[in-house]
Amino acid sequence: MSHQDRLGALSTSGVAIWLDDLSRQRLASKNLAELRDKKHVVGVTSNPTIFAKALTSGENEHYAQQLRDLALRQVSVDEAARTITTYDVRWACDEFRGIFDATTGIDGRVSLEVDPRLAHDTARTVASAKALWWQVDRPNLMIKIPATAEGLPAITQVLAQGISVNVTLIFGLERYRAVMDAFFDGMEQAKANGHDLASMASVASFFVSRVDTEVDKRLDAIGGAQAEALKGKAAIANARLAHKAYQQEFSSARWRALAESGAKPQRPLWASTSTKNPDTRDVIYVEELIAPGTVNTMPQNTINAFDDHGEAVADSITGNYDGAADVLDGIAKVGVSYDDVVETLEREGVEKFVDSWNDLLASVRTRLTEA
Repeated sequence: MSHQDRLGALSTSGVAIWLDDLSRQRLASKNLAELRDKKHVVGVTSNPTIFAKALTSGENEHYAQQLRDLALRQVSVDEAARTITTYDVRWACDEFRGIFDATTGIDGRVSLEVDPRLAHDTARTVASAKALWWQVDRPNLMIKIPATAEGLPAITQVLAQGISVNVTLIFGLERYRAVMDAFFDGMEQAKANGHDLASMASVASFFVSRVDTEVDKRLDAIGGAQAEALKGKAAIANARLAHKAYQQEFSSARWRALAESGAKPQRPLWASTSTKNPDTRDVIYVEELIAPGTVNTMPQNTINAFDDHGEAVADSITGNYDGAADVLDGIAKVGVSYDDVVETLEREGVEKFVDSWNDLLASVRTRLTEA
């Protein structure tokens, strides 16, 4: 074999490779099918930023006919945006249905986010999740809900309805434990409500690179040799400790009771895994976060980079918990507040998605007017 199948090796290590991107261009050009068939991609995540980019970039002609129809029907801008995004997600769900069936619903999943403007409104998030689930109408859909304080009860209530959930925008360890708790609550209620737990799935999207961006900025401001030595280490340490928390929660008696009823674990999903720092190895957030039963969602350039020069080991997380704890201790000692970092990142994360959603709506508004 002339070309080493690096992505295949990563997949064999137990990491599910998902694509962190979706557009009608990808679907129509068969690019998505090619990534599925040749690059071991077994799932897709989307978010408001991804859709805003798809609709405002040069591939607009793929949306032209639908926009004309929507303009003729005189639908609201919000409804038009929902119709356009659910169309793409439904198509992607159909592209991955074979993988979904072959893996008994573990992979082959496509994620669609609730309107990010609802991130601090539990009841409207639940209503929106139910509407999207009904509108896409595919068993391999996952509804994305942000892990805000108000998002936690929404996660539970949506799972209780038998709907699969991708929890997004998780940055801190304490919040991640609360997410797992919300998952357990939701699955217990789903069981009580008579839903088939075996048909459901959930992932917890723990964000990686943004943690380094924020921490490194603070370390630079502090200065000195100790701070310098800690740069570029916080994100991986944080994610590894999240994995430790996952191992603890999913070896509990509470989890075993759900597993006996057919539930699948809520897998940790590493999100935001493209490197933001040009001095950093471009596949570091993939190589350093390999463990069985995890998901890594990557933009295509990271998939291509790993395909070219990534190194897959059996497990780069489990033996490194102590070192990870040392890194976070070190960061606290030089004066970076972990709690403030994760609060800042969550707030900015929600704001970025709201800004993107507003861009998407503005683009749809313009296109409807033109149509």
